[in-house]
Amino acid sequence: MMNDEIPSDTALMAAAARAAHLIVDQPPVIFADTLAYELLGDRAEEFVGYHRLHGDHPVLAGARAAVTTRSRYTEDRFAAMTGVDQYVILGAGLDTFAYRAGDKSRVFEVDHPATQRWKRRLLADAGTAIPDAVTYVPLDLEKGVDGLLGAGLDHGRPALVSWLGVTMYLTREAIGATLAVIGGFAPGTEIVLDYMLDPELRDAAGQAYAEAVAPVAAERGEPWLSTFGPREMAALFDEHGFDVAEQVGQRDAVEAALWRRSDVLRPAALSMVARAAVRG
Repeated sequence: MMNDEIPSDTALMAAAARAAHLIVDQPPVIFADTLAYELLGDRAEEFVGYHRLHGDHPVLAGARAAVTTRSRYTEDRFAAMTGVDQYVILGAGLDTFAYRAGDKSRVFEVDHPATQRWKRRLLADAGTAIPDAVTYVPLDLEKGVDGLLGAGLDHGRPALVSWLGVTMYLTREAIGATLAVIGGFAPGTEIVLDYMLDPELRDAAGQAYAEAVAPVAAERGEPWLSTFGPREMAALFDEHGFDVAEQVGQRDAVEAALWRRSDVLRPAALSMVARAAVRG
């Protein structure tokens, strides 16, 4: 588990997958995280090296497909929201949006205090300035996000809340508690989250990925605790005051042209990206 000394494996692996996409995969680029490699610091080549050597492996290719599609979808959605400049990242990990976007948006990075200390050290080591528009909100997401209410977010205006790569590690009760808080934000606020599909909804590639990765994650202290189907996720949103805008798999999360590829990257029925708006 995340503590004061050891960073989350999931944060490192997600950043490595984003970085490796620009190194291992052929164009077209699904998502260009130009800072991910630098932010991995002296462990960059260790983690990206796995992708260099074994980039065709279904687990590594599957990881790159999952993290790039969900990130592309979320950042594209924020860019398309007219007049919305508040961006909340739950479980920010090594997300680099704030350091690529500069001061154009108010960004609230929510994560475990130890993760944030570690990230800020990595940013300093990489010589990456922290924009004035970034606010770090130290919270343990397993215990809820009530502390976000006093972090300076303007609750009279809508925001986009990004919640990627997290829900599978939380209980359904914890997920519901977080949605209950976000559901009290200004009408028009949107949340984008991803979730693992129930086993019976996965295709062969998705199930193979889950069977390979889930046991390893559990051994490292980060077990998958929750999976969903689209109807169940829609009901959870509705219960907490959201209207579902759409739920898409990896194939439909990005434009079709990005899947006309000469490399091994392929979409899998493993996870879904869901977008919902706070009900007015």
